[in-house]
Amino acid sequence: MEILEKGISGTTESSDIYITVEPNDENTIAIDLQSDVEKQYGDRIREVITNTAKNLGVSSVKVTAVDSGALDCTITARTLNALQRALGNERYNWKEIETWNV
Repeated sequence: MEILEKGISGTTESSDIYITVEPNDENTIAIDLQSDVEKQYGDRIREVITNTAKNLGVSSVKVTAVDSGALDCTITARTLNALQRALGNERYNWKEIETWNV
């Protein structure tokens, strides 16, 4: 799936993450992460974002993530929502998404 426009989801409130996704001409999943806990959890946050994009069939996207202590489930939800908005999808196959192993 190809990202055609900008998609945004989340907040900068505590225990949340603000995700912005945009098209990427380099055919990679590029992640710019800002987090107070990047040294401890940065690799895991990037992994969750990357796996969520790949599970949705997205292989080329620029992601900007401003983390405020979000759990994996919140990171997944916010990333999925931003990607769906950027793809223009209005319907989700929740049964398929439930089987994801992020």
